[in-house]
Amino acid sequence: MSPAHPCKGLRAVVAASVGLSEGPAGSAQSGHLLRPPSPTRAAPGELLRFPGNGAARAASPERTGWTEVLRAAVAELHAGAVVAVPTYTLYGLACLASCSVAPSAALGAVYRIKGHREAKPLAVCLGRVADVYRYGHVRVPEGLLKDLLPGPVTLVMERSEELNKDLNPFTPLVGIRIPDHTFMQDLARMFGGPLALTSANLSSQASSLKVKEFQDLWPQLSLVINGGPIGDGQSPECRLGSTVVDLSVPGKFGIIRPGCALENTTAVLQQKYRLLPSPGSCS
Repeated sequence: MSPAHPCKGLRAVVAASVGLSEGPAGSAQSGHLLRPPSPTRAAPGELLRFPGNGAARAASPERTGWTEVLRAAVAELHAGAVVAVPTYTLYGLACLASCSVAPSAALGAVYRIKGHREAKPLAVCLGRVADVYRYGHVRVPEGLLKDLLPGPVTLVMERSEELNKDLNPFTPLVGIRIPDHTFMQDLARMFGGPLALTSANLSSQASSLKVKEFQDLWPQLSLVINGGPIGDGQSPECRLGSTVVDLSVPGKFGIIRPGCALENTTAVLQQKYRLLPSPGSCS
């Protein structure tokens, strides 16, 4: 488990096919490695892939392998653990963020794992566009949200009281994401609340496109979901993360981080919705 509660070691879940089976220990911490059966045992149509672009879903999402991985992740998150997950842009670290539970220890664990200073905000991951209205005060048309989400964009807006006060207590704003990745959307929906989300790497290191790239963090995590390589590892743009946009001021937008989708995002904001760039925006 994560430092948020007694450590039981790492469990790495690799969801490649139906019928996850327990294999040898996954690390020196005597954790459990849940391995898929050999591909030769999988019948046609049984492969469950977490593709880098998140565009594909298993024909039946209720099939055993997909559901078991989701349930394992949800159980750890509800227990206050930190879980590594694949997203549309990068591998991330997730923990609970709602005010209906006490996620303070989990949030602190994320900062310790990354070597973050606690004045650096964590984003929130949701499963549906409709959920944005519950956790943020939306001041843009619903069509704008649906044009940008799900996608490689983080939308910053005034936070609601539904989020835990220990999540970014130094700012009234929150960044909201809906990754264009079927697993992350299903995870957020099954979890039933907001997930704090940040990149799976030390603050001084490059972002991770493969689970092995943040292997040094594994002993501090409760669960690692291996969704395979994300994006094109040869392209520097793939490690830029999401484009972060401030939409907290009506009629305006500010680019906080250019990220990997700057051109498309600014085109939607300016050309379709006629928003004006805020002074000092890096757009």
